[in-house]
Amino acid sequence: MATLEDIAKVAHVSKMTVSRAINHPELVRDELKTSIFSAMHELNYRPNVAAKALVNNKTQVIKFFVLEDIDITEPYYMKLLVGIAEYLAKYQYSLQLMTDQHLDIGASDGYIITGMRDEDYDWIKRLELPVVLFGENRWRLDFVDTNNEMGTQMATRYALEQGYDRVVFIGIDVKEPFEYSRENGYIQVMQENQRMPEIHRFANHSHLAMDFIEATWSRITPNTCFICASDRLAFGIQKGILQMSPEIATDYGVIGFDGVFLDQVATPQLTTVEQPMYELGEACAELLLRKIKDNYYPLEERLLQPKLKIGGSTRKK
Repeated sequence: MATLEDIAKVAHVSKMTVSRAINHPELVRDELKTSIFSAMHELNYRPNVAAKALVNNKTQVIKFFVLEDIDITEPYYMKLLVGIAEYLAKYQYSLQLMTDQHLDIGASDGYIITGMRDEDYDWIKRLELPVVLFGENRWRLDFVDTNNEMGTQMATRYALEQGYDRVVFIGIDVKEPFEYSRENGYIQVMQENQRMPEIHRFANHSHLAMDFIEATWSRITPNTCFICASDRLAFGIQKGILQMSPEIATDYGVIGFDGVFLDQVATPQLTTVEQPMYELGEACAELLLRKIKDNYYPLEERLLQPKLKIGGSTRKK
């Protein structure tokens, strides 16, 4: 069985540096860590995580709570989970998936929580371990999210640049900070360009968006672009338009928000605001580990920049 000395010889570093890379990787330069971890892989070395946890008085476990009623096998959440898990693995942490706060059994070193609702606030405030939320919140709790406002600003500017006369926002009918931010981004750009905002909201189901198009088609004029708060709504808007007119990219436009899966299976593929889901997962894990290491780490509200991914659901000038 390989030892720390064996790894040190292969990586051309000291035994102390190998130990530091395993136990305190944040203190070791990236190029040295790469060399050391490569040597560990070559020699099939597995650090004793349990012993490390015992010495450091840590469990090496992070709990990921999903508090909203969603399918965690959806690509949206799978990419987030992979980002979290792979980042934690670099620091010998394992990830425990939880879906019910009442089943919070067993020790851990911290929490990453998504889908927080108003009724969850008291429980979260009682937690005695570091917490990072995935998603904007109004409670001044540490969080990581996409810059939702920037995303719809990008989408709205693009629609206006392509010459659409009417730009309509299709929002999600929830009273959540991320939705307010997405609406605000749209409103700001419309006002900057002296355009009157037009907003409709639905539950996040594609069939409701499609029904809206069918019910209001007589009032939807050509050269209209729909900025949607999710790809699911955009999928329904596009499907509704295609039932009425085959010239979606010529006469109409649809822009979604997420860029994880539905944008690719839509025909034509959706133009969408793509969220960096894997990087968001990494950022959640990185921020939580900082808070675990430093009890006095200041409040951080971290927003990652999205990008506009151009598909076939909008025209190109």
